[in-house]
Amino acid sequence: MIHSSEEFKTHMNSLSEVLEKLRLKKIDNEFKLTHEGFTAGKGKFYNQEDLKIIRVYRFEGESDPEDNSVVYIIEATDGLIGYSIDAYGVYSDHDADYNDFLRKIPVEKKEEKKIF
Repeated sequence: MIHSSEEFKTHMNSLSEVLEKLRLKKIDNEFKLTHEGFTAGKGKFYNQEDLKIIRVYRFEGESDPEDNSVVYIIEATDGLIGYSIDAYGVYSDHDADYNDFLRKIPVEKKEEKKIF
């Protein structure tokens, strides 16, 4: 785990619910790691100091460990809000570079109602 689940409490029940709320607020930008930094596909790249994690949601599958996922809601210094999704542990979709990059992003928790 990158950040303690005790740091963040959630009222969302599913990954799709979080993604739908982001979509409805038009902040459904997916951050992906490239060799130039995180990007949301808008031609701009961000380093860790340009970002902060403002919310984390963890979901555990009831019967399949592959359903365990985490969504990081991330805000850039220019105001862009988006997300990055990963799976837990051995089911992670990302490599060590992603995990190292994410660990260096500061956490500044925001209340759900200030995001959504």
